[in-house]
Amino acid sequence: MNWQALALTAKLAALTSLVLMLISVPIALWLAFSQRRWKFLLEAVVGLPIVLPPTVLGLYLLMAFGSGTAAGQWYSRITGSTLAFTFGGLVIASVLYSLPFAVNPIAAGFRSVDQKLIDAARTLGVNKSKIYWRIVLPLAWPALVTGLVLSFAHTVGEFGVVLMVGGNIPGVTRTLSIDIYDQVQSLNYASANQTALALLFFSYALLCAVYGLNRRAFAWGGH
Repeated sequence: MNWQALALTAKLAALTSLVLMLISVPIALWLAFSQRRWKFLLEAVVGLPIVLPPTVLGLYLLMAFGSGTAAGQWYSRITGSTLAFTFGGLVIASVLYSLPFAVNPIAAGFRSVDQKLIDAARTLGVNKSKIYWRIVLPLAWPALVTGLVLSFAHTVGEFGVVLMVGGNIPGVTRTLSIDIYDQVQSLNYASANQTALALLFFSYALLCAVYGLNRRAFAWGGH
């Protein structure tokens, strides 16, 4: 097991999940309750990473991070470096790539909140922000946990986007998935298998936790 790659992967997944929770909740609230007829356009943008090949997303992000773009030049003036082949670039790429795995379950959880409770609160004169914070969010907490866990797990298993944007720099951008690829390229199948099995059991445990949590939340809702 490459412990340096493990630590980097855990750091990347944790930071990505935290950022996703901050931006996914307002996006999911808007998608769940907005009456705009064109909101399907934003839904398609959010869901695009699910169907878009990771190398395609990675290529365009790599081009956007370059010094030839306005965003790349702005970042370079502030920090003195580029986002390409850096940990910061990996975080941004991971946030975009895992966005639907956070937004979609959270939005579904918001939609599942009993509309009668929301209507009753509106009848009593409660404003939208209090309805969201005191009714919708507390009742949809299993969906928030699901989005957090899925985005974390998805980030751990990233390969194409990570390779395109971050490359393979030990201690900087070499994650566990990249390390498995390196081991296979070196014909070190025993080490690759060890890391792959660890990721397999980790992913299975996370999914069991998510499904168990949702089942229990559904049972509580039934009662």
